[in-house]
Amino acid sequence: MSIAGAVVVYVLCWWFCFFLALPFGARPMEHPELGHAESAPANPRLKLKALIASIGGLVMTIVIWQIIESDLISFYQPQKS
Repeated sequence: MSIAGAVVVYVLCWWFCFFLALPFGARPMEHPELGHAESAPANPRLKLKALIASIGGLVMTIVIWQIIESDLISFYQPQKS
């Protein structure tokens, strides 16, 4: 896998993990202020969720890289003669 390919895979895995982590621990405010959505989380903890997504994205990228490099799944078609 090339460096550009690894970056693309990492970015996709990061967003996947980030969207998976968003709902965890989200609790709505007990008394929302006027003009705020009632379903908005009181403490979204986005930095923690971004860290979790970074670690998860790295792990997923390494696993995908290992699968590609080991030829467990081949992405190349044999040449017909």
